Amino acid sequence: MILRSVPTFQNWPLAFGELDEMRRGMDRLFDSLIESTGLQLAGVYPPLNLSEEADSVHVRAELPGVKAEDLMITMENDTLTIAGEREMPVEDDGRVSYHRREREWGKFRRSLIIPVHVDPDHVEARYRDGILTVRLAKAPHARPKQIAIQAEA
Repeated sequence: MILRSVPTFQNWPLAFGELDEMRRGMDRLFDSLIESTGLQLAGVYPPLNLSEEADSVHVRAELPGVKAEDLMITMENDTLTIAGEREMPVEDDGRVSYHRREREWGKFRRSLIIPVHVDPDHVEARYRDGILTVRLAKAPHARPKQIAIQAEA
């Protein structure tokens, strides 16, 4: 006869609570190190919004200071990629010393999986006042279809 011991799950919440407290302590430690050194962690760039209408999907990205000719937009399968380069701003002649410099520059690339099937032949992009708007037409099979109801008497 084989006897097997099955672990009880009574002590698991206590163990996870201690791990969570340890993680929060580490977060506080790293936050204090970042604040004391004045370093900033890089965010996701460019920030964007993704919205959907009945026949299309819209992606709006904030790209202040980027020239339209420095942008490249590609669509492959269900992934939209926005890539480009933001030049380092020339704000002085080298005589200025910065106390804080948070504006990012350099090459960037952001890929986004579109949650519906789109028609890659019907993608439009517009750029105005630092806002890139990409309109992706849904593929015909991904659009909602109105179904007629036949009432019987």
